[in-house]
Amino acid sequence: MIKRVLCFTNPAYLSLRLKQMVVEIPEVVYGKGLLDSLRQQGVRTIPIEDIGVVVLDNKQITITQALIAALLDNNVAIVTCDDRHHPVGLFLPLDGHNLQNERFREQLNASEPLRKQMWQQTVTAKILGQAFVLRTQHIENQNLLAWSKSVRSGDADNLEGRAAAYYWRNVFGDTSFVRGQEGDPPNNLLNYGYAIVRAMVARALVAAGLLPTLGIHHHNRYNAYCLADDIMEPYRPYVDLTVLDIRQRYPDISQLTTDIKRDLLSISTMDVLIEGKRSPMMIAVQTTANSVQRCFSGESRKIIYPDWSL
Repeated sequence: MIKRVLCFTNPAYLSLRLKQMVVEIPEVVYGKGLLDSLRQQGVRTIPIEDIGVVVLDNKQITITQALIAALLDNNVAIVTCDDRHHPVGLFLPLDGHNLQNERFREQLNASEPLRKQMWQQTVTAKILGQAFVLRTQHIENQNLLAWSKSVRSGDADNLEGRAAAYYWRNVFGDTSFVRGQEGDPPNNLLNYGYAIVRAMVARALVAAGLLPTLGIHHHNRYNAYCLADDIMEPYRPYVDLTVLDIRQRYPDISQLTTDIKRDLLSISTMDVLIEGKRSPMMIAVQTTANSVQRCFSGESRKIIYPDWSL
């Protein structure tokens, strides 16, 4: 089942009633002089079971503890944003699978060679995705295709870094572009899109019974989602494709408008070719997360990532 990604950008009161999220728009519900029929339009309900990610992007949003508990109990990722509309927080459930204890041990006991092999597959898939994006923009990508075939265990030659340097110099047609959290547009769009994908991947890892903190490559003591940051790498090119499309359709991308956010949130339903069939990204990331778990358990040595068909 495809889960919904909900983004709240206006003042709202979010509560729980009969396993439904109740969304109230205060200006409508409590507005003076409005007819009852209009007030009723300010309230809507959404089944908790239909929700995958909730993005809170307004300082005047109130959410009840009962709703937060219900969302987390249903493995919903909750993302919070700052004054600049940049995602800054991620809430996930502590208990996402009935075999969680066993799977935690398998993940913790994974050997270094296994982690390096998993990272090799991850880097290869990411570079292939970047090569695909460049091809859609009619930009030379043969060096990326060659590097994707040369990635060694643990990416000992740092081909991920070499590919990224070439990719970011060329993908937007601006050799001066620098990718960074605080950089010039379209960095703001990339940051927002990546945060949505990160939330989806972290949610999928928890559902697979894994610790999103313990990565196969990223090891930052201040990062609670190292594994999510590892596994999302091959999904980043989907965000890049969306941002390229947005740049063509909107003359001003300096601000994250409601329309631009809507386009970025649609990433969750993008078609992803995986295991020989097309699935919405929300489903694809769960397939990937389950394959990661099988690698840790010893059932498999292969992570199932998107197929870019180059």
